[in-house]
Order: sequence, then C-alpha cells, then structure tokens
Amino acid sequence: MKRILLFVLTNVLVVAVLGVVASLLGVNRYLTANGLNLTALLGFALVMGFGGAIISLLISKPMAKWSSGLRMIDNPQNADEAWIVDTVRKFADKAGIGMPEVGIFEGEPNAFATGAFKNSSLVAVSTGLLQGMTHEEIEAVIGHEVAHIANGDMVTMTLIQGVMNTFVVFLSRVIGYAVDSFLRRGDDRSSGPGIGYMITTIVLDIVLGFAAAIVVAWFSRQREFRADAGAAQLMGRKQPMMNALARLGGLPAGELPKAVEAMGITGKMGQLFATHPPIEERIAALQNAKG
Repeated sequence: MKRILLFVLTNVLVVAVLGVVASLLGVNRYLTANGLNLTALLGFALVMGFGGAIISLLISKPMAKWSSGLRMIDNPQNADEAWIVDTVRKFADKAGIGMPEVGIFEGEPNAFATGAFKNSSLVAVSTGLLQGMTHEEIEAVIGHEVAHIANGDMVTMTLIQGVMNTFVVFLSRVIGYAVDSFLRRGDDRSSGPGIGYMITTIVLDIVLGFAAAIVVAWFSRQREFRADAGAAQLMGRKQPMMNALARLGGLPAGELPKAVEAMGITGKMGQLFATHPPIEERIAALQNAKG
C-alpha cells in the first residue's frame, strides 16, 4: 500500500510541476484560433516527455530507499556488511566511478542500482540474495549493478524514455487535431477542440504509450547483456556471472518497486514488455562472448 501511495503521489506531483513549467514557458497554448501551433506543441511535448523522465531520474535514489525499505550500510555492523561494502568499493574503483551508497532490503533474491549520476549512485542487494548465493555469485551480481552505473544506463534509459514520451505526446495531439478537423469540417461555430480531439488524444496516449513501452523495454534488455559482460570484465572471468544467473534462474525472483524494476538483476521473462532477457539467453550470450 505504501508503494502504491508513493507511486500515485509522485506522479500527481510530477504532472503538476510539468503543468506549471509548460504554463510559464507558454508552450501549453498550442491550440489557437488559427489551428495547431506545431512549434508550441513540440515545446509542450518536450517538457512533458523529458520533464517526467528527468524528474524520475533525479528522485530515483530517495524513491528507491523509501519504497524498498532499504537499510543503508553507512557503518558496517558485521563482517558480512563490511564485505559487501568492500566489494562495491573494489568494483567501483575498477570501473572508475565514485563509491555508491550501499543498502540491503528484505526480500527474495534480487539487486538493483539507481541514481542520477555515476559518482552519486546506489547499489542495493536483498537478504534473499545474500542468503541464497555464494560469495562469488554475489560478487558477480554486485559487479553487474556497478556495470550498470559505469555504463550510464540510468541516464541512457531516461533519455530513451524522454524521446518516446515526446513522440507520444506530439503525435497523439497532431492526429487528434486532424481527426477532430475531419469530423467538424464545414462547422465554423467553434474554433476550440471538439470531442473528437479529446477522445482521439486520450486513446492514442494509451495506445502509443504501450508501443513506446515496447521500444524502451527492448533497449533495457540490450542493456542487461552489456551489464552481464561488464560484470565478467570486472571479475576477470565470466563463469561467476554465469553461475549467478543460473542460480537466479532456479530461485524465485524478488519483486522490485516499479521505480527501480528496470535496474534489477532479474525481471519478468519472455514478454515484449520485459525489461530483462530470459536467463537462458543471458547465459548463452556470456558463453559466446570472447574472452
């Protein structure tokens, strides 16, 4: 319930902020008496498309901490916590990034990385991962998450999401205006948008949003292959990552909050909207990789 409330509240606040920004820039007045102002519409689409994605990126760390119930390891309390922090530090140094914050959350085997900047990021692992895997396998999983950060995956996915969002907002309104103009041809009683515009825009926002999600998910799956290869490179060999993936394939995957799901080590498999490729494909890709 807490996660649902946070998700809804965050989206309401983001939309409100973007609405104020669009109003201040004057780009929300793209429907004029003379027709559709494409320049203003493009500005509106860019604000709404990239604005939401960028805000989500900037608040990703605090959102992850709150929604996952993370316990941050600021001062390790035992040998296991010290080992986790040392492992993250070792890989961060090797990858050339700043030391991420480190946290542990309760749940089935999973892990994730998030944060807006390479030198101000977060790596989190679940209790299920720590209890169900060997140290070498856990190292591989941590290396995978550090590779995500080093590859700039959080920013890359934000930019891709922003581009997709922009296309959705722009195209739905252009097509909505065209449909409305066709339905109201010869009617000069009102220059404002009609019901055809409103219904078409709402429907296309949904339909094109699904299409955009498929594109974003495809890019996310390619990013997983790169992070697996990055973990193998950080460890100096690929077998530990292959072993970790094989073990994860036999363990129940922990469910992550939507805000960090795309950065987790596991995800829903075999679907167009899956953010992660099937475990089998990831292992095969590592087996076939050079080195």
